[in-house]
Amino acid sequence: MRVVGTVQGSAAGDVAGVGLLSAGSEAGSAMACPPCRAWLASSQAVGAPYRDKASEATRVSRTVSGCAVPYTAAVPRLWNQTIEAHRREVRRAILDTTWALVTEHGLLSVTMTQIAEETGIGRATLYRYFPDVEAILFACHQRHVSGHLQRLSELRDQTGDAAERLEAVLQAYALISHYREQHGTEELAALVHRGEHVARAQQQIFDLIRDLLTEVAETGALRNDVAPDELASYCLHALTAAASLPSEAAVRRLVTVTLAGLRPLP
Repeated sequence: MRVVGTVQGSAAGDVAGVGLLSAGSEAGSAMACPPCRAWLASSQAVGAPYRDKASEATRVSRTVSGCAVPYTAAVPRLWNQTIEAHRREVRRAILDTTWALVTEHGLLSVTMTQIAEETGIGRATLYRYFPDVEAILFACHQRHVSGHLQRLSELRDQTGDAAERLEAVLQAYALISHYREQHGTEELAALVHRGEHVARAQQQIFDLIRDLLTEVAETGALRNDVAPDELASYCLHALTAAASLPSEAAVRRLVTVTLAGLRPLP
């Protein structure tokens, strides 16, 4: 008996039935691309508690984003959850691979075919996720920016003195600026450091630092001859110099000098 079918809804285009596999089939794992394997193991484990004797006899293999993976008859109850987990894993692998390739070889040297090969997926699968290399790089940068914003927000929200939290945020921002330039190319920076998402991120960082400065001002530990808005701009512009500094020690000295300019006048 051979089962052939499709999945309707959001999974359509990513999933198509391709046949039967025996329980625990090694062939199923072998057919899966590298990003699928962790997902495959977890999806089989999730489906196990729902199997009954009737469904145990039949295991169907479906192609997920171009890769054949086996699942139990009970897994469709959880299909939306597992397909989304798989998509996230494939997308993460694409972003990681692309950023590494562009950093190593340069923006103009990387092709969609190369990305697909290095990621371990088919070109058709890659094009389901992104139309071109530039789109992948924008997604990479958005992920980096989101991670930086989350880290800065965590430092702002931690317990402790407002001045200490401000120092932690400025230190982290300076190190982000430093390593951003160390781990990219000029052409890559020119491509990704533009657009609305960058402007929004810069505004969020400005607001975060301004709000912290306002808290410090309320304790009397901030100079009162300049408004927090202006001081926030001063901090951001001063710390952009971290990009050209040779070491983390130099970056920390820059932060120390910047903080000195925020203290109350004698």
